[in-house]
Amino acid sequence: MTLLQKRRAALGSLFFLAGLCFASWASRIPDVQAKFELSESQLGTLLLGLPIGSLMALPLAGWLVHRYGSKMVIVFGAVGYMIFLPLIGFSTTIWTLIPVIVVFGMIGNLMNISLNTQALALEDMYGRSILASFHGLWSLAGFTGAGIGAGMIYFDIVPKFHYLLVSFMVLLIIVISQGFLVKEENPKADGGLVLKRPDSLLLRIGAIAFLGMLAEGCMFDWSGVYFKKVVEVHPSYVAVGYVSFMAAMASGRFISDRLNNKFGRLVILRGSGILIFSGLLISVFFPITGPAIIGFLLVGLGVASVIPVSYSVAGRSELYSPGVALAIVSTISFFGFLIGPPLIGFIAELSSLKTSFILIALTGLGITLLVSVRVQVFAKL
Repeated sequence: MTLLQKRRAALGSLFFLAGLCFASWASRIPDVQAKFELSESQLGTLLLGLPIGSLMALPLAGWLVHRYGSKMVIVFGAVGYMIFLPLIGFSTTIWTLIPVIVVFGMIGNLMNISLNTQALALEDMYGRSILASFHGLWSLAGFTGAGIGAGMIYFDIVPKFHYLLVSFMVLLIIVISQGFLVKEENPKADGGLVLKRPDSLLLRIGAIAFLGMLAEGCMFDWSGVYFKKVVEVHPSYVAVGYVSFMAAMASGRFISDRLNNKFGRLVILRGSGILIFSGLLISVFFPITGPAIIGFLLVGLGVASVIPVSYSVAGRSELYSPGVALAIVSTISFFGFLIGPPLIGFIAELSSLKTSFILIALTGLGITLLVSVRVQVFAKL
């Protein structure tokens, strides 16, 4: 294995680490709700802490990567995950849990920006696109983490010991991988994000990414709760919906580039919206184990391509550099991830989880309509 291949393997393991930590938390959300006796709206408020932390870290992450380089920020963020993931499990009151969740969200964005910066540097060394494969590994880690979570639930292992095991895995990955990361010698002067007013193309793509992230965030945080309270599966199978969703999303991201080349980006986005819409409706109107799993698989396949394709389209903007265009679209899409999970909780409190999932299904329909209506915006793509 060449040094370049070792660098790629090391960075891939760190993308996997980030996905594993997030999925480990998400797979035990129903346990957290039960432990603190939270209603749906209270759980939705608690879940808001994660995207708030991510938003708080956005300017900080850019500055840290600019000032110290992505390698150091990756190691710092990984160590943060190793510390704060177990703290979620060891929290004894909701008031100690809330700040831990916020910091956990901040760490997530530090890792997101530094890992992608590192991936772009490695991509330059390869001279070809390899970024999508790293995102596929993140999703694969989500599937793995959900599977581990299901096993922990089956053997009745409480979250704090589950999280300690994951933290030990994080430590091993840090020790093995950090020596192969690229150390940038000349960081760019514009280390933070610089946002400009988007044109019509970026507004349209930003709206598509927003809807995709809204659906994705809801599936991350509410899959387990939905299978527990609506599908009413055995407690040991609570995570099966999340596992189904993550497995489909991970698989979809590994084949997304091939499908884009064969059918075109717009066709893939239309199909993604239809899959999200139909998958959620199946899980709502047929809330039994088999059909619900099929529905969640369809949603995972639909969500898989929305963000990668949106970023790809944004990078083709003729008015803005790829970096600025991606910053605009990713910022718009982030707010979908921000409001989606708590929105589910608030609607469920007023009506039901089924009603919430029907409304989220409309995001898929919205994606298809945004791509299909006035397609001259995409005429040159």
